[in-house]
Amino acid sequence: MTQTVLVLNSGSSSLKYQLVDPASGQSVAGGIVERIGESSGSATHQSGESETVRDAPVPDHGAALRLVLDLFDEVGPSLADAGITAVGHRVVHGGAVFTEPTLVDDDVVTAVRDLVPLAPLHNPAAVKGIEVARELLSHLPHVAVFDTAFFAPLPAAAATYALDRKVMAEHGIRRYGFHGTSHEFVSAAVADHPAVVAKLAAEGRGPETLRQVVLHLGNGASASAVLGGRPVETSMGFTPLEGLVMGTRPGDLDPGIVFHLVRTGMSASDVDTLLNKRSGLLGMSGVNDMREVRKLAGTGDADARLALAVYLHRLRKYVGAYAAVLGGIDVLTFTAGVGENDHRIRSGTVRDLKFLGLTIDPAANEARSDEARVVSAGSGSEKPLVMVVPTNEELAIARQAMELVEGS
Repeated sequence: MTQTVLVLNSGSSSLKYQLVDPASGQSVAGGIVERIGESSGSATHQSGESETVRDAPVPDHGAALRLVLDLFDEVGPSLADAGITAVGHRVVHGGAVFTEPTLVDDDVVTAVRDLVPLAPLHNPAAVKGIEVARELLSHLPHVAVFDTAFFAPLPAAAATYALDRKVMAEHGIRRYGFHGTSHEFVSAAVADHPAVVAKLAAEGRGPETLRQVVLHLGNGASASAVLGGRPVETSMGFTPLEGLVMGTRPGDLDPGIVFHLVRTGMSASDVDTLLNKRSGLLGMSGVNDMREVRKLAGTGDADARLALAVYLHRLRKYVGAYAAVLGGIDVLTFTAGVGENDHRIRSGTVRDLKFLGLTIDPAANEARSDEARVVSAGSGSEKPLVMVVPTNEELAIARQAMELVEGS
């Protein structure tokens, strides 16, 4: 009998869900409930080739999950016949407490709630999602999978900020890293790819020597350096604000800017909103979607062109830095919405990194595909590979949840 996992990703005003077969890697069904808590809500349910849309008020996350369960009952597939073995929950911040997938009980819910000060935009929604799911699907085991877990074993030199050690200890300050589920999934897929296996074999090396840089480029964006399957650096830090330029977040900036803005009249709340919701591509160009930035730049818009230049400059800066951390690069991989779909971002990133041996094959780079693939030019095992690998965080969560439940 097929075994599945229902994966839930609870946002502040949305609930994404997928019914996943971990063995085959297939999504059986899925969708999203949007505008939770607003006067009008919407649910989109995809099952096979069929898409069903429901518009109705969704007052809270409990109502959202009830709507999802109703759609499964009415449209299918039937959850009663789906062989669900677990419910997997994406949780953004696990702090220092959660460093691996965890079976949810009352104490775990309390601990995730206690971590809200570290992720005030994300963990409250995760707590709500877990609570309502445990109530409505009480017959199933629930597993929390944490975005920060993959980066828990970062070397101390990478994880530690140069702050007063007592302050760091008191407030739990360290580099936590985010998008860990994606970075773990993609770096493992790269290591198993035939081209990478052949490269290592030709060089007489084992997988423990594989040096990867992974660029997860979506509305949120992060980079990681992975050596032999273990992370040794990542761009996001104590919060998801640090690192690369993102849709609405600035990435790296001088902390003195915050002090200056507060001293000259902005409140801490105003600065928080500025950095999380009004910066990045949106702040520089007026739009946060990379496709819209491209359109504006194509019309000659100077702000959009500068936004693209800043975005690419930051990418190249991080790839170069991580090459130094790793002692070289075997594979540079692009993933997530922008990384998988924007060939110009890939070529623009690699263009000035030829000194690292990185090159792009224009035809391979511009070809559309949903498969993991090599897009670098040239041949020879000594040359680093450039790859595009679709991420699948829902599948990663489903597999981790299944593994934990079967092993418990």
